[in-house]
Amino acid sequence: MSGGGHVVIVGPGRAGLSLGYALVRAGAVDSLTVSGRRVEPPAHPLFTEGLAEYAFGLIRPGPHTVAMFLAVPDGVVPELAHALAVLGPAPEGCAAFHMSGALSTDVLAPLHASGYEVGSFHPLQALAHPVTGAARLPGSWVAVTGGPGAVSVARRLAAALGSPILAVPEARRPLYHAAAVMASNFLPPLMDNACRLLERAGIPYEQALSALLPLVRGTLENIAERGVEGSVAGPIPRGDVETVELHLRALDPEGRRLYATLGLELLRLAAPSMPEDTRRSLVERLNAEIRG
Repeated sequence: MSGGGHVVIVGPGRAGLSLGYALVRAGAVDSLTVSGRRVEPPAHPLFTEGLAEYAFGLIRPGPHTVAMFLAVPDGVVPELAHALAVLGPAPEGCAAFHMSGALSTDVLAPLHASGYEVGSFHPLQALAHPVTGAARLPGSWVAVTGGPGAVSVARRLAAALGSPILAVPEARRPLYHAAAVMASNFLPPLMDNACRLLERAGIPYEQALSALLPLVRGTLENIAERGVEGSVAGPIPRGDVETVELHLRALDPEGRRLYATLGLELLRLAAPSMPEDTRRSLVERLNAEIRG
């Protein structure tokens, strides 16, 4: 996208580098500066290929800067906003965003007082690596909150990435972020539990993971094609009380509680098509495990 202006990203971590690399690759910006606390830039294609400038410490955005992203941990955002505001007034038309999923834009009040349009820009994507994260960003939804000027800049940058906008009301951002955590962050520990069960069954952990991944991908594809309720499967939706009992007897106490907790949620989705007496039996059995 020509005429994209200059963008500054504060924080050369996974989120900041992923976003910066994605924006550069999409041609969404004319130039990019990433600032950080280390003297030397990280080993990343943005710097090794000369795609971006690295700055040590905080810098005041230049006159052609259209957006500044605070890609730092949530607890650092208020202090950083104050420190950046002290550097001087905003360039004309510049928007400042934090990349937190849960924080409101109130934490950027010092920057707003300095003339910045303020908002939040939170990609709904798991950015586990600063290079592969950039490849996953295009097409991913982005949750945006803020004033009209900031939202306009966010929409333009998101459009360059082919990313739809998710408009989240300011007061409900914690609910939005909790949903994102449930959908993404809770999956690795669930997979770890499944792999460890297969280890107990005599299968090496890495082989267990390789075996389970196609199953997980298939489930996600079913959800995409059939919706959540149309994708429930297994002994609990079938009302197979005997198999559920076999599972519970094979698990240790912690495993039984996890199985029972998730089983009740699965049962809630399957309940409309299940005989009432079967549903009641499963509810009682799973609740008994949770109570211990």
